[in-house]
Order: sequence, then C-alpha cells, then structure tokens
Amino acid sequence: MVYVRGRTMQEFSEGHRDNGPPAVGERLHALRKARRLTLDALAKASGVSKSMLSQIERNEANPTVAVLWRLTSALGVALADFLTVERAELSQPVVALLPSYSTPEIRSPDGKCILRILGPTEMVGKIEWYELRVDPGGVLASEPHSVNTKEHLSLLSGQLTLNVAGTQKLIQEGETARYPADVRHVIVNEQEKSACALLVVECA
Repeated sequence: MVYVRGRTMQEFSEGHRDNGPPAVGERLHALRKARRLTLDALAKASGVSKSMLSQIERNEANPTVAVLWRLTSALGVALADFLTVERAELSQPVVALLPSYSTPEIRSPDGKCILRILGPTEMVGKIEWYELRVDPGGVLASEPHSVNTKEHLSLLSGQLTLNVAGTQKLIQEGETARYPADVRHVIVNEQEKSACALLVVECA
C-alpha cells in the first residue's frame, strides 16, 4: 500500500479528482530545468530511461507511483509535495531530511568535477549552493552568468586554482574566494589529490 501524506494513493487521487490530475509532465519538466539537469542526467540519477522520462514530460506516458518516486528522489523533492496541487495546505515538518542518494549531481564534461545540488528548488535563481569535488586534473569552466551574479567558493580540503577573467588565484584549504560570476570563470585542480569545496551562487 502506498501512502501520500498519510493517505493511500487512491484516497489522494480521489481528493484531487474535481480539479483533475496534477500536471505531472509540466511540473517534472520545470523542476528538472530549475535543477539545470539534462534529460540524460536525470535519467542516470533516477534509473528511469531517457525515452520514458521524455514521454512523461510531454504527458504522453502516465508514470506509476514507483517511477515518480524514483524521479522525485533524484530531484530531492518529496513525492507528496510534488503531487499536491495546493502546497499551502501541506503541514511543513520541523526538519526535512533528504537521504544522500536523493541529492542530484552534475558532472563536468571531463568527468572529474562533481557538483552535488544542495539547495532546494524554490531557491533556484536566488541563492544556490553546491558541494564541489574536483579530482586531480579536473577543470570546471563556466561561461558568464547573469549580470551581477557572484560566487563564493570555500575550500574544505585540498587546493584549487581559480581563474576569473584572466586573474588567477590559488585557494588553500580553509580559504574562501568571492568573485564576480558574470564573467568567464574556471576552477582547476592542478594538485595530485582531490579537492572538496562549498560553492554558493548569489544570483542577481
């Protein structure tokens, strides 16, 4: 038996029958875009095939509860919150705990940089924060973000080299670099061991 906010799935669906089913495809697409995930990235994170995911987003396929659970877990969103039409009616828990496996990840083209998306969906476009891991030789190159966007890179372990519009700085463990992100910026690990950092993006 599947429960959503203390109710069975059947009871949950009957409670929304008058308003029609939730807009699963549109919501899923919007959430994926907000997380800056490609279809392929979400498919890999959730274990749901790329073709099925595409059909769901276009409302050409009706996903099972199990498939939705895998997708929302990969996106770091509770299934009940995803399905609920009126979020204001939900009672918010004092502590919302997300398991590690439900935290979405983005990999750089070289596969040596991993960004774990720590911020909630509703903060996208305002303040975003990530756990950044860069293996030796890893390069995370970013094109300019929106005007006045800033980034704050706090190094938890290792060393990283930061290049912002031609200005280069070596960041040591325990240091924080604050810099404009509306210009091209590159983070490189030129050391022989992996580096881990907390990256906060202050959106304009």
